[in-house]
Amino acid sequence: MVDFAGYSMPVQYKKGDHALSIIDSTKWTRENASLFDVSHMCSVRWLGKDAYDFVEKVTTADVHGLKVNTGTLSVIPNAAGGVIDDTMVNKIVSKEHGEHIYQVINAGCAPKDLKHFEAELGKFGGDVKMEVLWDTRGLYALQGPKAVEVMQRLCSTDLSKFAFGESQFLTLDGAECLVSRCGYTGEDGFELFVPGDAAEKVWKKITGEPEVRLAALGARDSLRLEAGLCLYGHDLDEDTTPIEAGLTWVVGKARRSGARANFIGAEKILAQINDKSLVKKLRAGLRPSAGPPAREGATIETPDGKVVGTVTSGSMSPCTRKNIAIGYIEKPFNKKGTELNVVVRNKKYPAVTCPMPFVPTKYYKP
Repeated sequence: MVDFAGYSMPVQYKKGDHALSIIDSTKWTRENASLFDVSHMCSVRWLGKDAYDFVEKVTTADVHGLKVNTGTLSVIPNAAGGVIDDTMVNKIVSKEHGEHIYQVINAGCAPKDLKHFEAELGKFGGDVKMEVLWDTRGLYALQGPKAVEVMQRLCSTDLSKFAFGESQFLTLDGAECLVSRCGYTGEDGFELFVPGDAAEKVWKKITGEPEVRLAALGARDSLRLEAGLCLYGHDLDEDTTPIEAGLTWVVGKARRSGARANFIGAEKILAQINDKSLVKKLRAGLRPSAGPPAREGATIETPDGKVVGTVTSGSMSPCTRKNIAIGYIEKPFNKKGTELNVVVRNKKYPAVTCPMPFVPTKYYKP
């Protein structure tokens, strides 16, 4: 157990039927289904007739253009175009609140995110209300190719047309849960927002299914790294723009010009989209071919010793059994197939830039 954003969270499970090494837990997720407890993450419900305009002010999402009962990854930018946090923005319809925005932010960033939202609400002046939902629900991620089999047994709704990125209210073991077909592992899967009074019951029901094993922070990190996905505080921060991070797609096309190009940090972010010469570094994948894993902070150099970047995430891939890394590399050394060196414990090891993901993704689309 480790401290994580003020919560005591498991790195891996060591006792009982769910005991797996981090390597085996990663492989189990890719082949079966793993259940992650991510209840520490913070949810925000936005209400009011001007709520969509406000969420567009503080994120890069095309909220107005988002289809009902769908979600998208977005970022919360600062005035300089850096990333305060990455976030999921969902447009849903509930019996109690009608159509509205349900947003999820990282637990470690939640205090500064909420402070930022409150400051911007003070400037906005429209009809918008922020409801913070943290300890009132369980939030679980069921990930892996057999996740849909498990979910289908637990609910009566046909899930064959439930696409990755969509959300529905499903009844699970008698509890009405908001379920999004999404996740951060590169696999098919679901995130379940479970009412607090039913959270333990639903958790036990899912863990009782034969395909399911519990997974924790260790496997979560290796899975997202294999999928080439950013981890905030490592691959994203307030000094890095979404364009430099290779996340141009999170800036909705409708948000790139005209009156709706009004999100915080738009000046720098849109300038980088429109003029690639303004982007001096880019996030890239690396495959070191020898030596120990190149972990966060390792220097990236050209063969003649010029420092051109830094590793932000790196490990041995449990599924490929090869070292992989993500780093920010100066242009043009970020181009696919560029031969470089990574410096680990003062020793240089050869590496080559490569596309991401490192393991093929399997997001479900009917």
